[in-house]
Amino acid sequence: MHRRSFIRSSLAVTAATFDHTVAGAKDPVQKEIYEWREYETRFGGDQKQLENYLKTALIPALNKYGVKPVGVFKEWRPSDPARIYVLTPYASIENYLSVNAKVKADAAYLENSAAYRNIPVEKAAYSRFTSTLLAAFDGFPKLVSPAGEARMFELRTYEGYSEDAVRRKIKMFHDGEFPIFERAKLNPVFCGEVIAGDRMPRLTYMITCSSMEERDKGWTAFLADPEWKKLVSDPQYANTISKISNVFLVPVSFSQV
Repeated sequence: MHRRSFIRSSLAVTAATFDHTVAGAKDPVQKEIYEWREYETRFGGDQKQLENYLKTALIPALNKYGVKPVGVFKEWRPSDPARIYVLTPYASIENYLSVNAKVKADAAYLENSAAYRNIPVEKAAYSRFTSTLLAAFDGFPKLVSPAGEARMFELRTYEGYSEDAVRRKIKMFHDGEFPIFERAKLNPVFCGEVIAGDRMPRLTYMITCSSMEERDKGWTAFLADPEWKKLVSDPQYANTISKISNVFLVPVSFSQV
């Protein structure tokens, strides 16, 4: 009993860590938690079975318990073997734990996922998948899903040499980068600090544009913005990033983002 009470208390403390209260506000603004999954498919594997599972079993079950929108993406220029990415927003750490427990016991989910769960080893849909948990930035606490027109996405990851370097880079977003993104028409979808995953410490964010040409034009405008030049010359933001990586993505037909 003592151990179970301790676990419940620990979860409550963890969840509270990711709440943010705006000064002067009556109610706290709760930052979302994101799970980012990357599936690496197998040569000869049944990739369609994975997509069908996401479309007909997992996403409907997540939606049933209030988790939406769920994004599913492929690479703009597919690698070989192909990769599939899944973005899932949760209201909190507790919500992440409780919803996943409910999904696993849900009768409709079990029925709709039966074929996927019983895939034979020679038809395995993927080699492995990686899962990363992120806590949304204070200044961007909720995922913003773009309008439904055709578009591309860019997922960007910034690694820092220390926790403080990542903290200072996140501060840079809050101290002026968000308006620059808006002016450059590089539309943020989510911004999060990685709290569980590989290559830590790091942050990851996603932007969206109508085309690659608009993306290139946007970054040119971003780097030329006088406010960006002022920010990047501020000594407090020196040495915040040790490595930048990015991947270009397009949504699959059933993606909700």
